[in-house]
Amino acid sequence: MTYKSLTYTFPSFLSSVLNSYTQIFFSDSRIFSVILLGVTFFDFWAGVSGVIAVMVTNILAYLIGFNRINIKKGYYGFNSLLVGLGLGVYYQPGTQFFIVLGFAALLTLFLTLMIEGVVGKYGLPFLSLSFLLGTWLVSLATRQFTALHVSERGIYMTNEMFMLGGKHMVTSYNWLTSLGIHDSVRLYFTSLGAIFFQYHLFAGILIALGILIYSRIAFILSLVGFFSAYAYYNFIGADIHELSYSFIGFNFILTSIAVGGFFIIPSRWSFLWVILLTPLISIILTSTQAIFSIFQLSVYSLPFNMVVLIFLYALKFRERFFDKPEQVLYQQYSPEKNLYSHVNYKARFGKSLYFPFILPFWGEWKVTQGHNGKFTHQGDWRHAWDFEVMDEDGHTYTGDGNSCEDYYAYNKPVIAPADGRVEEIINEVEENEIGNVDLEHNWGNTIILHHADQLYSKLSHLKKGSLKVVSGEAVKKGQVVAACGNSGRSPIPHLHFQLQGTPYIGSRTLDYPISHFIQHNGSVFELKSYESPGNEVVVSNISKNISLEKAFHFIPGQKFLFSVKPDRGKEYLVDWEVQVDALNLTCIYCEKTKSRAWFRNDGDIHYFTHFDGDRSSVLFKFFLGAYKVMMGYYRNLLVKDQYPVNTFNNQLVGLVQDFVAPFVLFTRSEYSLNYTGMEDALMQTNIRLRSEVSARIGRHEIKKMECELFVGIHGLERFIIHENEKETVVNLVSGR
Repeated sequence: MTYKSLTYTFPSFLSSVLNSYTQIFFSDSRIFSVILLGVTFFDFWAGVSGVIAVMVTNILAYLIGFNRINIKKGYYGFNSLLVGLGLGVYYQPGTQFFIVLGFAALLTLFLTLMIEGVVGKYGLPFLSLSFLLGTWLVSLATRQFTALHVSERGIYMTNEMFMLGGKHMVTSYNWLTSLGIHDSVRLYFTSLGAIFFQYHLFAGILIALGILIYSRIAFILSLVGFFSAYAYYNFIGADIHELSYSFIGFNFILTSIAVGGFFIIPSRWSFLWVILLTPLISIILTSTQAIFSIFQLSVYSLPFNMVVLIFLYALKFRERFFDKPEQVLYQQYSPEKNLYSHVNYKARFGKSLYFPFILPFWGEWKVTQGHNGKFTHQGDWRHAWDFEVMDEDGHTYTGDGNSCEDYYAYNKPVIAPADGRVEEIINEVEENEIGNVDLEHNWGNTIILHHADQLYSKLSHLKKGSLKVVSGEAVKKGQVVAACGNSGRSPIPHLHFQLQGTPYIGSRTLDYPISHFIQHNGSVFELKSYESPGNEVVVSNISKNISLEKAFHFIPGQKFLFSVKPDRGKEYLVDWEVQVDALNLTCIYCEKTKSRAWFRNDGDIHYFTHFDGDRSSVLFKFFLGAYKVMMGYYRNLLVKDQYPVNTFNNQLVGLVQDFVAPFVLFTRSEYSLNYTGMEDALMQTNIRLRSEVSARIGRHEIKKMECELFVGIHGLERFIIHENEKETVVNLVSGR
């Protein structure tokens, strides 16, 4: 086979092997994988056996046709790795052994798929269950294989250290073991090494270092999990040597990382549950040991598997307190990323779970009576708005105001606030003379729209005969449905708008926000998202700008070619392409750096959501500089947002933050975008935006970047990055 055909048949094969090592610690860190791979070779033949088992498993998984993404992530390889390491430590190498090893890897692969199919139905991970079954089955079977010989390696540790690293390694090992290390610390490191069947301090120290590099939270959790167990054993008077028997104390370490930071968002609640689950692990560990000793088998990671699965399954039955603790919904293989992204998503999009409503009119209207009004918006009907149109002098009418036609709001179009269906209409109530009210028909002419389950909107005091829809008709957001009038309990023309949970006129109101709107204060504009307009404020829907909408409406398949001119350095080109994945998530992909900037657009606002890849790339700078862009142009409008704290931060400060992140976030990364100018208001083009990115501790700024974006008639034309007193100019060469 040619190299091209091999890479097609076995794509990302090296990644699939390396990720099989880090998956044991729920990681995909390449540095960590190299450390773990090296650790397994402290026992050379165990290391070889592990590599062979992983390669056999992944090759077969590719050839059979299993999911390539799962193979690449190491899902199918890590259980076989553990089986290979265990067998490699226990048996002498030889032809017969490696044949058995190959079939053991195949058996483990099939067991993995079977267990995944069973526990996956309940939304649970398969963890290392197939390693347990595979190891137990093979261990029992090989007792009858007379051609296999039990290894004597591990008995003379000094000799093996000499073979690995000569006299210097022996000296270092003897020095390390002679140190007055407390038994608990020694046991912690050896328990870590035992995960890879390496029962000495060297292995454990290297693994601990790898965990620290991969995740500071995971490292803290490993300490909390293990030393909670050590304290518990001392407290209840249990045999502390049980932890050193086969060094199965690693069950506490793996459980703490899984529960404290991988499947659960790291927090004080996840740390509390790590401590509370410690006695359960101990009970299961001691009891299963008593049973498995009859068959001369080790329990290995059985307590870890049982406790994690039981706990995750129990959480599915909660009816309240879903944030104590919160489960990870989108896995990023890092406790820090899971935490920071979760906190950021809740802050940015937590309210976007609401059904999106716009204001039911065009132009600028004033809230003359808001929630908890002075006159009618009270009690069960307090969550409603009355809107009127005012001129620059604050008047609602022209002339003497004795006629409905004198009022600016009268006969103005009323639009559907969201997609829906007409539930009920009233269209025959007479208009009131100014100052009079109709108490018999309190709501006057009205439209009730059904938008979602137990979610309706009501538009009242409409003009008689102005309704343009009929009951049962489907309507689209922004569609004109009637005109503002003066019917019902309405002394002057105005529009009453409320949201409610039932389809009846007179239903109780719901405290429900408007998705996006502009709040006006003279020449000062403010973007509001998922808020309720306050009393006496002037508001409008976002008036979209054609050029901005074109610039940030990225369509899958769209390609861009940019020339990049660094302040110092040679000009170069970058290719970007808009892509969409199997989950219908969209991103901009950079061919040069293999980076992706994921985004979403709700029609009013463009958001970047997260970034994968090279953080020195131009795409990352664009991700930062255009993090949130509203599609309307309002001069000097300031749009603000925040990044996950690990997106843009001082490296040293970020490391310190990681250690305490589950308990306190003392740093923050902020974004602001200013609409600074538009040269051609008639054509709505030649727009200049300026964004500022900063990392802060309290009020102290520790890092900063600025970005200028220039939008023309055809969309984004160029952007300029200002960072560290350097300027990088990025010009669009072509885009289609």
